Amino acid sequence: MIQRGPIVCALAAAMSLWLFARLPTTAAQPASTARVSVAPLETESEAAPRPWRRYPDWPKRDSTGFSTLAVLVSPAPPSAPRRITASILGDAATGQRLVADRTRGGSCLACHVMGSAGGTDLPGNVGPDLSEIGRLGRDDEWLFNYVYDARVYHPDTIMPPWGTHGIFTEGEINDIVAFLKTLKAPAIFKQSLDDPQRRPPPAERRDNLDPLVNPGMWVVDRAQELWKLVGPRGAACATCHSEPQKSFAAWAASMPKWEPRLAKVLGVEEFVTRHARMTTGHDWLMESAENTALAVYLRYLANGSPIQVDIESGDAKQAYERGANLNARKLGQLNFSCLDCHSPDRGALKWIRGQWLGEQKGQLDHYPTWRTSQQSIWDIRRRFQWCQVAVWADELPPDANEYGDLELYLTAKNAGLKLNVPGIRH
Repeated sequence: MIQRGPIVCALAAAMSLWLFARLPTTAAQPASTARVSVAPLETESEAAPRPWRRYPDWPKRDSTGFSTLAVLVSPAPPSAPRRITASILGDAATGQRLVADRTRGGSCLACHVMGSAGGTDLPGNVGPDLSEIGRLGRDDEWLFNYVYDARVYHPDTIMPPWGTHGIFTEGEINDIVAFLKTLKAPAIFKQSLDDPQRRPPPAERRDNLDPLVNPGMWVVDRAQELWKLVGPRGAACATCHSEPQKSFAAWAASMPKWEPRLAKVLGVEEFVTRHARMTTGHDWLMESAENTALAVYLRYLANGSPIQVDIESGDAKQAYERGANLNARKLGQLNFSCLDCHSPDRGALKWIRGQWLGEQKGQLDHYPTWRTSQQSIWDIRRRFQWCQVAVWADELPPDANEYGDLELYLTAKNAGLKLNVPGIRH
């Protein structure tokens, strides 16, 4: 008889339970007494590096004074407009430079056409065309307050609170107001692509499953090697899942899901970390190369399966509702929510400079995605992190509970779409 050590025996017992739990219910085994399908998970440790440190090539700004998905700390909006009785005498030439300053939240041109004087190199159209605002009769008080903090007029505006959040000083806002008063003629664009009203929306026509087109496909081969890699516990993924094409033909389309053992929403990437630790001993932290490769592979195996996640059971429903609230939370120094950029009644289906803002439906079925601009694969949690950084907020670790709730909400909004992973996007 072959003698086996205690770790291997414990692993074999856990695997036997897992394999037995995956058996379908039969007439001889009523649903009320059938074992529940529960995969072994390590539940005590974090699934991502701690302390969390931002990626070295991402901006280093300190945004601790502004709201994140975890905390609400941003300064409150003013309770009333600032009263201005005298004419504002700012410097229009300085204001012209300031509205085009990309270090100040991407510049005013990110959202507004501002006439030929403001610049006609790929302005956006999330906000109204301001090319002739100097002819509309707006007084200096209104112009100042709208730039300083437009929430005083429209509480849910997508206009950043430039003054309240300290991006522009009062003196600089005076200069911007002086410039706005000079804008009295429509913009003249050198080419149609510069005009956001005539610029055609981007269409992704590349074959994302062709490895000659999409380098993201290369990790599928790498994942198949990892699948067979024996870990410290003497087992590999293939030990229990020798035919992954059958075992995981649709599994990823049902993720993320509420996991009671963790009291949080569990996504594919965190599942890989926790399940591998418990079964093989591999410590493949979220957003590591190994974790990303396996996350791509598991979704690749489910390609063509329609997305369908549980948001009806008690805990899952509550997580979905929390995700909906997080989706609407204003974040960071720029004070944007997910909805501000991805809801058609706000910024979606418009241009922010040269970037097209898509709707939330269609934003998940291709993740993880090869980002050509970054030359790397991003999973959806890394996309969440970058969105926070882009609005000048502090991101959370990828295994944060808030990201789980938000992922569940967004996945439910993409229900019915078929997985097509890895995607390819700019």
